Amino acid sequence: MTSEQPQPGPHNAITDVPGVLVGQVERTDAPYLTGTTVIHVPDTAVAGVDVRGGAPGTRETDLLDPVNSNAGVNAIVLTGGSAYGLDAATGVMAALEERGQGVRVGAGEKDVVPIVPTAVIFDLGRGGGFQARPTADWGRQALEAATDGPVAQGNYGAGAGAYVGGLKGGVGSASVRLADGTTVGALVIVNAAGSAVDPQGRLSAERYGFPGEFPVLRTPTDPPPDLPGRMPGMNTVIAVVATDASLDKAATKRMAMIAHDGLARAIDPIHTLVDGDSIFALSTGKATPRLAVTDPTTLLQLETIFAAGARTLTRAIAHAVLSAQTVETATARTLSYRDAYPSAFPTT
Repeated sequence: MTSEQPQPGPHNAITDVPGVLVGQVERTDAPYLTGTTVIHVPDTAVAGVDVRGGAPGTRETDLLDPVNSNAGVNAIVLTGGSAYGLDAATGVMAALEERGQGVRVGAGEKDVVPIVPTAVIFDLGRGGGFQARPTADWGRQALEAATDGPVAQGNYGAGAGAYVGGLKGGVGSASVRLADGTTVGALVIVNAAGSAVDPQGRLSAERYGFPGEFPVLRTPTDPPPDLPGRMPGMNTVIAVVATDASLDKAATKRMAMIAHDGLARAIDPIHTLVDGDSIFALSTGKATPRLAVTDPTTLLQLETIFAAGARTLTRAIAHAVLSAQTVETATARTLSYRDAYPSAFPTT
């Protein structure tokens, strides 16, 4: 136990959580505008998930229910390509099989079944080609690129084709190291029907940052930009929150549930019928007994971790929007927050 105040980890990213690696691949050359992000946990992690959007695209989420027997996951895939993008998980599974990582089902070194839950966003056709979408090979490439270093944010990985409320969205990440030494991290793909900007033009998430975490921002003096309308179904926020605290499956499920509060603080409206908002939670800790929601002696510790997960996810959304860059395709120009509200960024 230390007396230190909570602060971001060294990378201010989900990779600050020990045992979590991130790899990304994207294509932004026409007709592509999409990508894949893989969160790899080589030593496995206990996992939970909570899906609240009305139009989700997911794979292997039932395994994560606390009443089911699956003990952990090997990777989480967040990808573009709508339901077609689920194929990226096949490439991740193949690469993990080659490494012998997965649930052992036979005596052979590679007799394993990797557990790779997946969630997708709708970004089909944003670069001009409806068929220009992630494949199994993208998943393999992202896994092979996974490291515990800084996470590229904005127009990278599954954030390449992401939009939010008519502005350019993207991938964002953040972390916090709590006073007791526990690390909590989040990674998010911001692609919502709702807006990340409040009626005054400020980022709704900015007030949750640590001192100096975000650039100095002010209320924009620009008139609100004329943003394009959004077509139904072309949305969804997907995310992973993680901790090195040792949680059981029910506690990771609860962590995923409470992390949705982090979405609601940053995006309005959220959980709509045309979003597939889904959040995974990971616990890389190996200590036993694991922290359980049924143990009254650990409730305060759990609540601190859960609250940190939600707040860290909010901060990750701000990083995604601030890091996003304007994109131009043959059919549209989608402004970043920086280009839509230049007066929000003081020049002196």
